[in-house]
Order: sequence, then C-alpha cells, then structure tokens
Amino acid sequence: MSDLPAHFDAVVFPAAQLGGTVQAQPSKNYTTRFLLAAALAEGESVVRGVAHSEDAQALIRSLRAWGARIDLSGSDARVTGFGAWPQPSTRLDVGNAGAVARFLLAVAALTSGTEVVTDSPHSLGQRPMGDLLDALEALGLSVHSAAGGRLPVVVAGGPVPGGAVTISAERSSQFLSGLLFAAPLLSHGLDITVTGQIKSEPPIRQTLDTLRRFGIQAEASADLRRIRVPGGQAYRPGHYPVPGDYPGSAALLVAGAVRPGSVTVTGLDPDDLQGERAAVDVLRQMGADIRQDASGVTVRGGRPLQAVTLDGDTFTDAVQVLSAAAAASQGCTTWENVATLRLKECDRISDTRTELLRLGLEAQETADSLTVCGGPVCGQVTADGHGDHRMIMLLSLLALQADGPVTITGAHHIRKSYPDFFGHLQALGVRVEVQAH
Repeated sequence: MSDLPAHFDAVVFPAAQLGGTVQAQPSKNYTTRFLLAAALAEGESVVRGVAHSEDAQALIRSLRAWGARIDLSGSDARVTGFGAWPQPSTRLDVGNAGAVARFLLAVAALTSGTEVVTDSPHSLGQRPMGDLLDALEALGLSVHSAAGGRLPVVVAGGPVPGGAVTISAERSSQFLSGLLFAAPLLSHGLDITVTGQIKSEPPIRQTLDTLRRFGIQAEASADLRRIRVPGGQAYRPGHYPVPGDYPGSAALLVAGAVRPGSVTVTGLDPDDLQGERAAVDVLRQMGADIRQDASGVTVRGGRPLQAVTLDGDTFTDAVQVLSAAAAASQGCTTWENVATLRLKECDRISDTRTELLRLGLEAQETADSLTVCGGPVCGQVTADGHGDHRMIMLLSLLALQADGPVTITGAHHIRKSYPDFFGHLQALGVRVEVQAH
C-alpha cells in the first residue's frame, strides 16, 4: 500500500486462503546498529537495504544532528561518519524509538553535552532509563533526567575515559548494547559486569556481531556476564548489507500458518542471530508445515495447530504475532518469562489480554506470562492498536481468522517498524481498507 494517510485506522477482513511470495523487509535491529556503527566510523560507509521505518528515521535524524552525513538512495544509505567526535551541545529527538534513545544516551559519553528528548511522552516517555543513567553517572558523567529516570535526559561532562562499570540488564538489554557501542572509542574502553537476570540475550549478541563486522575487538563470557572492550579502537568503514527482518516476517509466517494456502518469505538467513528466528521452530512445534532453506521460509497452511508452553524471552518481539497462532490452536498456549513485554510501547501482556477478550478469546496473565487459548475469533469489532506496531500486527492476524472484519484503531503506528506490512498482507491476498482520520 502506498500513499497512506498520516493517521488512519485499518479494516482487515477474514481470508479464506492466502498465497504468494514476499521479500522480507530489512531488519529493524540491524539497520539501527549498522547505521550507528557507520556514523561512529571515520570515512564513508554504505549500509545496503536499510529499513524505512520511523525508528530508522529517528536515528538518521539524530546522527545528522551529531554531524554525520547520511545520503539516502533507494534502500541504501551512504554514511560519512564523525568517528569518536559527535558534535557537542546537541538536542536529539528520538521520537518513540526506545533502542535509539538508549543507544544514543550511552554514546553521549563521547560528548561534552547531549539532550535526548521524545515526542511520545505517554509511550517512550514512560519507559525506564534509570539503570543506564546510573551506569553513566558511575563513569563520571553528569546526568539530569525527568522524574523516575525518564526522558528527557541531559548527559554532560564527557568524553569520559571509561574503565570498569556495572550495568543491570534486568529491564532491557538495550542499556548494555548502548555501552558496547561507546566502549571502543573511550580511551580506556569498558570492562562491563552485567547484573540481574539478562533479558533478551539475542540483541546483545547482535550488537557484538555488529562490532565484529565493523572491526571492533571485544571479549565476552559465554553467559554475557563479563564483556571487555579495549579502548582506542576505530570503527572500520565499509559496505554492510542489512539482513532480513525476522520479527516482522514472523507475522507473515503466522498468517500463512493459520490460513490455507502457501506463503513464502525470502531473504531470511537461517543462521541469523535475531532471536525471533525461533518463530520458525515455534510454528513447527505447533504443527505448522514450515520449511526453511538459504533462500527463505515457506509455510503451507491448513494443518491443525497445537498449543505449546515456551519461554518467550529469546523471541520477545515475536510473542505478539505468535499469539495469533495460539488463537488458532487446540488448547491453551503460555508464553513464560516475558515480563519485559510490559515495558514496551504498551503493556504487551495486559493490553494484549484486553484485546483478545474483546475478540471473544480466552486469555490469562501473570506478572511474567501470557496464556492464549484457541477458539473462534469474533469479527465486526473495533480493536485498539494501543499505539503499538506489534499489537497492530497481532490484531491483523486475528482478523484473518475472524467471522467478520476487524477495525484496528491507530493503525498508522505500524510505520514504527514495518511500514509495508499492510501492503505485504494485500500481496498475499488479504483485503485491507484504510480509514483516514
């Protein structure tokens, strides 16, 4: 779908069957990491196949404010980096991009002063930053934040030399990733001790993989509790293709699993480090006919699905869409160890349960789990997208199974990570109507 209005609701209709092939959109996580690493390099890099999402736009806007030159041509970005010297006394508006905010707050350790602000005070403005801010203060920076360690935040007093630092990864792995990006450009590097139960290990490994690709040396223990990054290093400019996006593609694979027909998503590396790659195995465990090779993933729908009980921490960004597969399954599926879902664009446990109940499904929650029971989905319903791109994907997939169309409010928020989502659904045979407002 092209030329979508700035603000719209989406009406998604039930689908008797689906069919077609879609190229996976570029990875949101790797786009963010590659663009930041390219800006931290001195010289010119080309990041090929960047994601055209609101998160990517927020990062590009901020990196330009710090002094990077970024020229976009089609899906490629030509980046002339600022190296270890971002422009000081800069105000960065990160929109509603949580990872971008946390990465840039940590990299602000290289500057004499940076303010990070959000235009979403009721979403990103409510998400915690305190653990990262504590680590930055321990490194010798001056930090001023809104109540509760939230945005807006001013970081001043850098660049700091680095050294030993402790960071909690209990609430988000993004705090640690931010420190890792700054570490090689600090004169003493960082010797990081990670405390708390580490949430979402795969994104940390994606960050370490990005550092390696850009020529940075780092030593990490197998459990990621100790990571040492020597100082005085330089990011290496070059050409870096962005892998396909597993979290967004998981939505299309679930669509293929819950409806008869055959859906193929190309451009997904079977050896990728994205945790949401597990969605392929989860769907297989649920009984889907799904196959993957070097060219992509094909799912043939129409087979009965069975409920599962799994630890969802390693694939948190796919839990929402996999809940649509749970709704099509026999029995009750439970996603365990997913407390961090409460700290996203919305409360992805309680708010998801609310919408599942609205659509006639049975669902339960605990502090750190979500249970979804299979059953018929009620159509002719208006569901709340909660300003959350993952919720919008879930509701769209439930609509495919419903007994009538489902209207999703605030569907324009899909642009945060997957602006082509509704167009890709249409390419597979889904009827979608847009209502501007």
